Amino acid sequence: MKTDYEHIVLGLGGIGAGAVYWLARRAGSQVLGLEQFELGHGRGGSQDHSRIIRLSYHTPHYVEMAKNAYETWAALEEDAGTSLIVKTGGLDFTRPGAAIPISDYTESMDAAGVPYEWLDAAEIMRRWPQFRVGDEVSALYQEQSGIAPAIRCNAVHVRMARAYGATLRDGAAVTAIRDLDGEIEVLAGGTTYRCRKLVIAAGAWTNNLLFHFGRKLPLTITQEQVAYYGTPHAEEFMPDRFPIWIWMDVPCFYGFPVYGEPGPKVSQDVGGKEVTAETRTFDPDRNYQARLDAFVKQYIPRAYGPLITIKTCLYTMPPDRDFVLDTLPDHPNVAIVVGAAQGFKFASLLGRILSDLSIDGETNHNIEPFRVDRPILLKQDPPKNFMI
Repeated sequence: MKTDYEHIVLGLGGIGAGAVYWLARRAGSQVLGLEQFELGHGRGGSQDHSRIIRLSYHTPHYVEMAKNAYETWAALEEDAGTSLIVKTGGLDFTRPGAAIPISDYTESMDAAGVPYEWLDAAEIMRRWPQFRVGDEVSALYQEQSGIAPAIRCNAVHVRMARAYGATLRDGAAVTAIRDLDGEIEVLAGGTTYRCRKLVIAAGAWTNNLLFHFGRKLPLTITQEQVAYYGTPHAEEFMPDRFPIWIWMDVPCFYGFPVYGEPGPKVSQDVGGKEVTAETRTFDPDRNYQARLDAFVKQYIPRAYGPLITIKTCLYTMPPDRDFVLDTLPDHPNVAIVVGAAQGFKFASLLGRILSDLSIDGETNHNIEPFRVDRPILLKQDPPKNFMI
């Protein structure tokens, strides 16, 4: 069995699968991906049917990255001969005094040349009568928003990585990592592997792996949940009739049309309790669900119905909720990524950037804001702001 590789990727969730694909496009059989659980497991943060993809973002830098993300998904689609991204249009709801400044979004899109529309409550309900909002509510509409189908995207990344010659092994939990004078030794699943370049894309398990390099990031992990509603009006919530949407306030809710399950999906952003990767459960939180039910009944009443299913997932967030995307300063042959619970829409792009860092030692994308040693990540007890 081959145990020496040029590149090893630890973690094959959304971003890790993207990294192993983009590495394999250039390095072929010199790429190994290791996953501690089974491929496609649901213990992390990137495996459900759908994730939001959008150009509406709170800084011009993120808007530009979102543009690049769409381009990168398109490159994967062309390479794989399949379609992935589903465009539905997207609404960002706001109202006077909302905790999330919508002006951050409009100013950022203006700076990046992204078109959008402002809609008042009457126009929102004329176009999408499924919503019930008061006159104080308005919304930003951006037509390119839609669904990144997580399960399908992950599977295509994995399939294409293998097609380029990469080796992927699951059930291979890492128990030791050593830096051996320019090479990295990884003990995983009882086998010792070596590589010249390592990528850590481990989500909630990031600090477990950074421990071997004497590092720890101030990450907050929460257990979130999503609900799929068995509405009797499912035909009104199909992707060609209903957009993705975000309620830009605290609490912040978001949702999807019917996709993957026979009813629409709704969740709350950063609504869950703090946990660790080891202490999380898969049990729904009744209070969390009550908040979702109340919101749906008030603002999207025809979406409400018996629960089809509730799924849990993990958010892993730096204190500023910006990505970590960098090489370790004292181990430049080790690249790391943390998607900050907003990363799936960027998963293929982040994977591509990780491949740049691993193969070229640099990237033409601006990752300066995402450095692993930026000041807030070096503080003992950094202030946290997860609302963006």
